[in-house]
Amino acid sequence: MTETTNDPISTTNLDRHGSAELPWSRPRDLLAGDTPTSDLTFFVATARPDGRPHTAGVGAIWVQDALYFQSGPGTRKSRNLAANPACSVSVRLRGIDLVLEGEAGRVTDPSTLERVVAVFREGGWPASVTGDALTAPFNAPSAGPPPWYLYRLALHTAIGVACAEPYGATRWDFTR
Repeated sequence: MTETTNDPISTTNLDRHGSAELPWSRPRDLLAGDTPTSDLTFFVATARPDGRPHTAGVGAIWVQDALYFQSGPGTRKSRNLAANPACSVSVRLRGIDLVLEGEAGRVTDPSTLERVVAVFREGGWPASVTGDALTAPFNAPSAGPPPWYLYRLALHTAIGVACAEPYGATRWDFTR
């Protein structure tokens, strides 16, 4: 999987109304500053084995320039990711709608799990690490029973459409 970097390797202006390219720092800084404490709703889109799409809400946070999200092992999205890690995650941030595209890989490294769980706890979700997964007293009803898997999105592309000034639409490519 490709590692996320601070800066994209290429930027494409998608705006058809004359607005300038948006800097990657705009959505990146919002992700870093607003997760996990803001009430943001993230949606992950995966593909079923027969190719049909599946989209579901997930708990997600941005930690050290990467997006992490969690899902129960028996959920459709986890089963889809096990067969095909390609996915996209969308979120509406303050002033910009964002779609992140890449591959999701399950995180089992104890130090990464502990680092990400600490950020989830800062946001009010009292998660802890048990083995190579997460547990907590509660989660979304659709997540199924604990433990829950943690995934890291290896970012390939992001697309942002600004809905507040400065306006614009931009594609950022990260794949090396």
